[in-house]
Amino acid sequence: MSELSPKLAQNGTIKNIDSSSPVAETEDIDFSKLSERPRPLTMERQRSYDERSFLSELSVGMSPRLSIRNIDSYSRNIDHLDTVFSPCRRSGFNTPRSAMDFEPHPMFAEAWEGLRRSLVFFRGKPVGTIAALDNSDEELNYDQVFVRDFVPSALAFLMNGEPEIVRNFLVKTLRLQSWEKKVDRFQLGEGVMPASFKVLHDPVRNSDTLIADFGESAIGRVAPVDSGFWWIILLRAYTKSTGDSTLAELPECQKGMRLILTLCLSEGFDTFPTLLCADGCCMIDRRMGVYGYPIEIQALFFMALRCALLLLKQDDQGKEFIERIVKRLHALSYHMRSYFWLDMKQLNDIYRYKTEEYSHTAVNKFNVIPDSIPEWIFDFMPTYGGYFIGNVSPARMDFRWFCLGNCVAILSSLATPEQSTAIMDLIESRWEELVGDMPLKVCYPAIEGHEWRIVTGCDPKNTRWSYHNGGSWPVLLWLLTAACIKTGRPQIARRAIELAESRLVKDSWPEYYDGKLGRFIGKQARKFQTWSVAGYLVAKMMLEDPSHLGMISLEEDKQMKPLIKRSASWTF
Repeated sequence: MSELSPKLAQNGTIKNIDSSSPVAETEDIDFSKLSERPRPLTMERQRSYDERSFLSELSVGMSPRLSIRNIDSYSRNIDHLDTVFSPCRRSGFNTPRSAMDFEPHPMFAEAWEGLRRSLVFFRGKPVGTIAALDNSDEELNYDQVFVRDFVPSALAFLMNGEPEIVRNFLVKTLRLQSWEKKVDRFQLGEGVMPASFKVLHDPVRNSDTLIADFGESAIGRVAPVDSGFWWIILLRAYTKSTGDSTLAELPECQKGMRLILTLCLSEGFDTFPTLLCADGCCMIDRRMGVYGYPIEIQALFFMALRCALLLLKQDDQGKEFIERIVKRLHALSYHMRSYFWLDMKQLNDIYRYKTEEYSHTAVNKFNVIPDSIPEWIFDFMPTYGGYFIGNVSPARMDFRWFCLGNCVAILSSLATPEQSTAIMDLIESRWEELVGDMPLKVCYPAIEGHEWRIVTGCDPKNTRWSYHNGGSWPVLLWLLTAACIKTGRPQIARRAIELAESRLVKDSWPEYYDGKLGRFIGKQARKFQTWSVAGYLVAKMMLEDPSHLGMISLEEDKQMKPLIKRSASWTF
């Protein structure tokens, strides 16, 4: 019998308990299938573009068993969506799996110890990792399991051959999705995933209770738009790593994905394929001027759609969503590559825009006023390089660089190969600004003065070069490393990892760093931040064995290639 379920009936199904209980379960989930031997996906061995490019670039020790697989049954007529397979090899529970030909850095073992200490258990089973183990200050909500925070932890366990905790997490959060979600008197959409959950233990009754937060307790009371996307992405990573499709094929998982997709594919007044969002709905969970169409959400949306395309079954309900996804992906990729992309040529074009154009042939389609272009961008933009800007909406372009959105754009292939190369060129050209002494700037540049007062509402936590306002976040190291490996630039990742290794243990794994160069531990940063630990581990393990990239990376879809290249700077 599978160990996923805390409360099983004799027929192997979970029975509903009173909905008033904080641990309301989903309706009769049949987990008997999961006790069977995992049914592998139909795959064939082949060497992908990624592996060929890695072999010439990587000087670190690599496992000789790089198994490359192609998912034929999930291709949905999309070319090369998914060609890198990440083999899952089980090691001892307390011993990190390693195929390295050299002695790992001493902090590697310490990082694993820290990650294991952060494990959260529900009825004896690990279901996630706590946000931080810092007991030096009030806990706030750092004693909870956050969906987005758990992603690097989950990847680390998958890479180490320990998928059980990831499976437990996916199932537990799926159950929470079925809860009734209300903020004051308003009910949230059925598909909303929780931002976080907490396990309360009653020592008298020896029982565990789950308490979930869907945004009703968050600062600003904003529901997490990114949680559902990360859940789908992680489900695909689990399926890819283990070769086990039985979890994803469960009716409850299929329904969970459809509920998430229903929220973001619904029709309304939108004239753009991008998702309209409130401030504080993602990693940047405080007021920072990212309302509208933030790049982080659009990139995660794109990646989640592509992962769902691989996971949805070809039944009547699945086919309907697959058709809607394909249409949205084509519209979204065109929109993002056309209007969010910025390089030297595009910047010059915007600088020369005419305004008040009224026709279908308008060049300045969003009526952006050239005088609104910030001065810093002219010095920041290199001759060769580019990136997806932070936001585009009527008469507004947010030219700030956001790390997570650009890295996910590379991994999901929202960025074309030429754009991915340009993003990496920008990082190399602007290393001092984007990396400095500690990787990696969550956004650049910081806003300050009058603009800071207006945009953040005088937020004392988001002062200039701190926290989300230009702070440096070690967790982003895993995303940078994955992007570097995919683009054949692992030397960039090595350089960033070496910087992190010089500070993280000595500084007790802080949440973020402050200052233009990231030299100072953040003024309100928690120590022993779990995703700082996990981000480092994932980065190290991906460099050790680049085939792990297949968990979190998707090949370019040839059907979505742009008809026109918008800049000559894409050709090198």
